[in-house]
Amino acid sequence: MLKIRISKKLKLKIIYPNTKFKDNRGIYLESFNQKKYSNQLKSIEFVEDDFSINKKNVFKGIHGDNRTWKLISCVYGKCAAYIVDCRKNSKTFGKWERFIISGENYFQILIPPKFGNSFLVLSKIAVYHYKQSKYYRGMNNQFTYKWNDPKINLKLNKNKIILSKRDSKN
Repeated sequence: MLKIRISKKLKLKIIYPNTKFKDNRGIYLESFNQKKYSNQLKSIEFVEDDFSINKKNVFKGIHGDNRTWKLISCVYGKCAAYIVDCRKNSKTFGKWERFIISGENYFQILIPPKFGNSFLVLSKIAVYHYKQSKYYRGMNNQFTYKWNDPKINLKLNKNKIILSKRDSKN
C-alpha cells in the first residue's frame, strides 16, 4: 500500500513508495509497480522514463505540455522542485509549490498535464527522474515560462543559477 499526501496549494499527489530498504551497502527502492500504483493513477499509463543528471545550481524549466502526466523524483542528490500551475483558466494559474526532493527523503510528485515542471539542483550532483505518460516530442511541442516571470515570481537567486539558452530566453 502506498502512502499518499495531497499538497496544500496545488493539490498535487505526493507519493511515498514503501519498498525502501537501507543497510550498510546502500539503498534498494522500488520506484514503480503497476499493481501498487494502479489505484492512485487510475487511467494513467506511463510510456517513457527519463533522467536528468546535473551539477549544483543548475535550474531546469519551467516546462510542460497539455497532455503529459509526469511522476517525478530525485533518485540521487537533492533538488528543489518547483511545480507551476499553467492552466490559464484556473484559480491557481501562475501559482507554484516548492518541494525538497532527494535520494534521502525519496518521494514522488504526480504532475498533471498543463502544469510546469522545474527544478534547482542543491547538491554537488543530482539525478532527477521523470516517468511520463506520453513520449517526449521535443521542446517545440512544450510551453516554457521564463524562470523570472514576474507573474509567477519564483524565489531564486539569479546570481547563482545556471540556465540553458532556452530557459534564459523564454
